[in-house]
Amino acid sequence: MVPSLIHSSSFRLIGPLVLCALLLAPGIGVGESCADEPAPLVKVLVVYHSVFGNTERMAEAVVDGVKTVSGAEALLKRVGKVTADDLFSADAVVVGSPVYWSNMSGEVKTFFDNWQFKFGVFPEWKMKNKIGAAFATGGQLSSGKEVTMLTILAAMLGNQMIVVSGGGAFGASATTEGDSLGIDNKEMADAKALGQRVAEVAVRFKTGSAK
Repeated sequence: MVPSLIHSSSFRLIGPLVLCALLLAPGIGVGESCADEPAPLVKVLVVYHSVFGNTERMAEAVVDGVKTVSGAEALLKRVGKVTADDLFSADAVVVGSPVYWSNMSGEVKTFFDNWQFKFGVFPEWKMKNKIGAAFATGGQLSSGKEVTMLTILAAMLGNQMIVVSGGGAFGASATTEGDSLGIDNKEMADAKALGQRVAEVAVRFKTGSAK
């Protein structure tokens, strides 16, 4: 019976359900459910540059926030490891940088430059309508974190992305006091909130939900 079903033209339509029923039948099945996990609706790419580990910790918190949203998955990568497929297959991109002289680090700037020079986003506007967000870490209270996030968001806007904030007015940020890994619980919570909001917006945008 099973072979005839497999070779039947109707199996293309009902085959997966029939096969599951057969596998789960007493004496035939393997004793495991064959219900597939639903595929994630959106992929959020979280990228960062980090030397002392501060920005990396924030990035991990952003990923934790993404994971709280049903239908969203996160991919965490350092800026230098991102591939064209990572970038173009993502529905949202969150970029984090330490503050270097009141701006994004050179590594993060190179990452954005590579959007064109390495990945060729223009003239097809391959990042258009993807969700974008930013986060930053800096050693002092007023060290340029907001400027750093705004320069990241400006690069995204230049690619016709849809930018959102979360955890703060322009994104999530943390004051780290050098290499002491001094990020407090509120700052980690802000980073998690940013990841959650990005994922929520990406899911709503992709599904057309106005909730």
